[in-house]
Amino acid sequence: MMAHQERLSRGAFIFWTGLGVASFIGFWYLSAMLGLVPKQFLPMPHEVLFKFIQLTKEPFSGYTLFTHITSSFQRFLYGFVLAVVIGVPLGPLMALSRFANQLITPFFESIRFVAPIAWVPFAALWFGTGIGGPVLVIFMGAFPPVLINTYRGAIHVDKKYLEAAKMLGAGKLRLMTEVLFPAAIPSIIAGLRISAGLGWQSLVGAELIVASSGVGYMMVKGQASIQTDIVMSGMIAIGLIGLFIDVLLRQAEKFAVHYKEI
Repeated sequence: MMAHQERLSRGAFIFWTGLGVASFIGFWYLSAMLGLVPKQFLPMPHEVLFKFIQLTKEPFSGYTLFTHITSSFQRFLYGFVLAVVIGVPLGPLMALSRFANQLITPFFESIRFVAPIAWVPFAALWFGTGIGGPVLVIFMGAFPPVLINTYRGAIHVDKKYLEAAKMLGAGKLRLMTEVLFPAAIPSIIAGLRISAGLGWQSLVGAELIVASSGVGYMMVKGQASIQTDIVMSGMIAIGLIGLFIDVLLRQAEKFAVHYKEI
């Protein structure tokens, strides 16, 4: 997808992107006006926009949209940072130590195929509607990509760098921190982008069931009272924040690639 963007001029990219957005909104208006879906379940785009703006000022389910977003983002950060803090050191460690690799791999392989949403009942039993439940679900969604990409980045480091570092007297800790980790940074950043996306999706899934605030919780309340404009406002907020997170990590990825080339 990025390759196609690079081939297009800036003007052409803006034109085709604008045309795509305008086509989507036009189809939305047409479907609503023709009554293809009952108005109660498909409000006009401008009605959703007005509700979105209104939610930033007037509380719904006890909080304004900004407060719901803050709660969601806080939970996301806890789960995501926890996944990074555990996953990033484990990757080089597994690449360097066969014992650590054999110890961790069976456990990791047994849990990474469990969908994050499948952890929701377990999280509800352990943490109720507190912050621990969503954080656990986010962690289970974000952790596998971090560990896999860090490990793969570390094992593909040229062996001659490891041998040279060993000849200079570097121990395992220095090999991990000064050779494997720097070399794996581009792969780690790529893993963080995947991890952030999965973690954010997992958060919304968790908040649909295990939360007392947040964007997912707001959407559940909107669905319960058949207020489709609130549900769609929540979807817009989720999309915008997800895009913001990805843009930040994409910039970090470009910086990491530039750093490695230097």
